[in-house]
Amino acid sequence: MSGGVFELRGMPHPDRAGRVAKLAELGFAWADLEEEAYWLDQILVMPKALYEELETASAALWGVLDKTARYVFGKRELYALLGIPEILWDTLDLLPPPPAGLISRYARFDFAVSADGAIKLLELNADTPTGYVEAAVATPWLCAEAGIESPNANMADLVAAAWAAERPEAAACMDYGSHLEDSGTIEALAKHGRLPVRFVDCLELWVDEGVLKDGEGRPIGRLFALYPKEWLAYDEGGDALLYAVDTGNLALFNSPHSIILQSKGLQAAAWGLYELGLLFDQNERAAIARYMLPTYDKPVLDADFVSKSMFGREGGSVKLYDKSGALEAEDRDGFDTSAMFPSVYQQRAELAPILTAEGEFRLLTGMFVINGKPCGLLGRAGGLITGNTSHFIPLGVK
Repeated sequence: MSGGVFELRGMPHPDRAGRVAKLAELGFAWADLEEEAYWLDQILVMPKALYEELETASAALWGVLDKTARYVFGKRELYALLGIPEILWDTLDLLPPPPAGLISRYARFDFAVSADGAIKLLELNADTPTGYVEAAVATPWLCAEAGIESPNANMADLVAAAWAAERPEAAACMDYGSHLEDSGTIEALAKHGRLPVRFVDCLELWVDEGVLKDGEGRPIGRLFALYPKEWLAYDEGGDALLYAVDTGNLALFNSPHSIILQSKGLQAAAWGLYELGLLFDQNERAAIARYMLPTYDKPVLDADFVSKSMFGREGGSVKLYDKSGALEAEDRDGFDTSAMFPSVYQQRAELAPILTAEGEFRLLTGMFVINGKPCGLLGRAGGLITGNTSHFIPLGVK
C-alpha cells in the first residue's frame, strides 16, 4: 500500500523469529522487546528527490542552528531562556567552542514529512540520539535483502571520522550490559568508530581529585557518554564531573556545548531572530521559512500547536492542542520533564499516515547528522505523538 509520497513494500516474513535472531547477530538485539514487536517487518520507500530535499533541508538547518547557538554562547540570560541548567554555565563559557558545524558530531533531526512531501523540523537531538543501530545496521541490511536502495551506507564511515577526531578512550551508558538499546548503541558506535575503547556503566564512574575513573579505578581522559547533559543538574556527581572537564582532565564527546543545540528553546531563539530580521542571510531565511515551524518560549499560539519541555525525550511532556485550542492528546508513557525545565510552544505539523500489516500509524522521519554531514534515515511509526512505545520501520529510497 502507499500513503502519498511513501510507498509500503513487502509483507511480514513468516519466520519472524529467525529474522529477529539474524538482526541480533548484526547488533540489533531489541527488534522484539518483552514479547512486543518493536521492529515492523515492512519497508517504506520515498522518492529519491524527497530524500535529496531532506538532505538539503538538514544541511541548511544545521547551519542555521549552529549560527544560532554561536549567537547564544556567553549570554547567560539566553542560557536561562533555553532552560540550560546553571551548573553548566561556567563550563560553557570556559571551554572553547567546537569548530563551525561540529558543536555536535553525533546528532539526529526529527522531521514531520506530510503525505504530500512537505518537510517541517520538529526537533533536534544533538546530545544523545538513539536509533543509530536501527538506521546504520538494520536498515541497510533489510533494504539490501529486499532489493531496495538505502542511503544509510556511509554512516559508519562518518562515525569513524568523528571518532578519529575525538578519540574517546571509553564509551558509557546507564545500565551497560542490561539496557539493550543503550548498550547496543554504544557498542555499534565503537565498532564503527574503529578505535579500541572500553565500555563502562555510568553508575560505576567516579571522580577522584578531578580525574574521572571507572569502576576498577582506571582513569578516563576522553569519554563518549550516552548520558543527557541536563541530568548533571540532578545527579549528585554532576558538579564533580564538570570539575574534571573544567580542569582539562576530561574531554566529553559530544562537547558540553551540544546542550545548547539540544534545547528545544534554540528553535524558539532561531524563530525569534528570524521574525526580527536579525542574524540570518537570505538563504538561511528561506530555509527557516520553508522547513521550520513557528516556535516560541511563551504560550502565544491560540490553537493547533504543541507544547513540550525544552529537554523532553521520547515524547515525554508533549501535549497536542487542536484547532479550537483544546487539548487533543498528551504523552503519558514517557518521562515528563516539564516540571524540571521550561517549555516551548510550536505550531503543529502533519505526520504522514501509514497503513502497515500491524495497523495504521503516523510516520516520524529522522535524519542523522554525523561529523557535520546529513547521512541516514530513521523511520519511527507511532501515534500523533511519537513516544517510547513507537515502532522502528526501515526507510529506503526509490
